[in-house]
Amino acid sequence: MNNHNNKPTSLLRLASFIATGGGIGKLPLAPGTWASFAAIPVASLLYMLGGTWLLSVGIFLGFVIGIFVSSSHAQTLDDSDPSEVVIDEFIGMWLSILPIASDWHYYIIAFVLFRFADIFKPWPCKAVERLPSGLGIMMDDVIAGLYSGILVSLIAIWFGTSPNIPIFQSILG
Repeated sequence: MNNHNNKPTSLLRLASFIATGGGIGKLPLAPGTWASFAAIPVASLLYMLGGTWLLSVGIFLGFVIGIFVSSSHAQTLDDSDPSEVVIDEFIGMWLSILPIASDWHYYIIAFVLFRFADIFKPWPCKAVERLPSGLGIMMDDVIAGLYSGILVSLIAIWFGTSPNIPIFQSILG
């Protein structure tokens, strides 16, 4: 068999593996919730290895890669936004955790807020789903992650914890 013919299939399998969060998206019940939960230890590991800088790089790279792999997987399934694509949940959850990554006590709050925002899709989450292909798949969770990250930051501040994002630290003094 020719290796050239295997390459596209291998790339499609890799894209599918990444898009489905290593297969988490293929779980029968609540794949988005399972993926959001699975994203927590990965975010924690990124933070422990490189602080907010590495977690931010992971978010950026995951977002860019996510656009392409989710688009590829959606085309393979002939579905504009398949529920088994969960890389968007990983990125949204990481955004939720980013401001409070140094204090794991807030992770469950970030999780609940992110799932709420992802399920109920406050404006403009629903509107950005209409963006083309992988960008639309990723952006609603990015916005849900930003909303929940801001809210968990405010909760942390209310409880006297300083978020670990430099701009917050400079604003708070």
